[in-house]
Amino acid sequence: MDMKHTLRILVMMWLAMWQFTSCAQTSQKKQIMNTKKILVAFFSRAGENYEVGYIEKGNTHILAEMIAAKTGGTLFHIEPVRPYPEDYTECIKVAKTELHNQARPAVKGDVAVEDYDVIFIGYSNWWGDMPMAVYTFIERHGWKNKTVIPFCTHEGSGLSGTERKLQQACQGATLLEGLAVRGSVAQNSPEQARKSVEHWLQKLKY
Repeated sequence: MDMKHTLRILVMMWLAMWQFTSCAQTSQKKQIMNTKKILVAFFSRAGENYEVGYIEKGNTHILAEMIAAKTGGTLFHIEPVRPYPEDYTECIKVAKTELHNQARPAVKGDVAVEDYDVIFIGYSNWWGDMPMAVYTFIERHGWKNKTVIPFCTHEGSGLSGTERKLQQACQGATLLEGLAVRGSVAQNSPEQARKSVEHWLQKLKY
């Protein structure tokens, strides 16, 4: 057997071992991810919305369903006991007053956040902040050792520093990179929104 043939065999053996190791590591990562319990908690409002008119399903609700479908997460809708006005102008007036007063409106039901490892938190960007009902939900729970991942809908303001506010509210949690999608895109171009969600989740390895 000449040297070239021997070298070729050694290279092929090395490649086979590398592929086996790589596949094993990928499989192990998937197994670890599959053992993590994921919650997708979100605030979303139907009715009249900026840029999209009257809608039956809120913009953030659409994103939340995409995330849950991709990750296998459990959905939880953060809903205020007293609904916001359907009229957009009236709604943002109420939202501005709540923000000014740092109100904590009562919300319907609850979910055992403590039972989950990873919590996606979704919301509409109202006046550069999360709706106050989201704070009501957050302050009910402990967040130590949880992984928190924000996502929001907006019409030009993006996340607006809400990641920092979320980090402050969820004491002890690890916060990962958030996603901001225009509400009009989520509502009128769902495939474009889905691609944004999938690309973001791939970056986060979810």
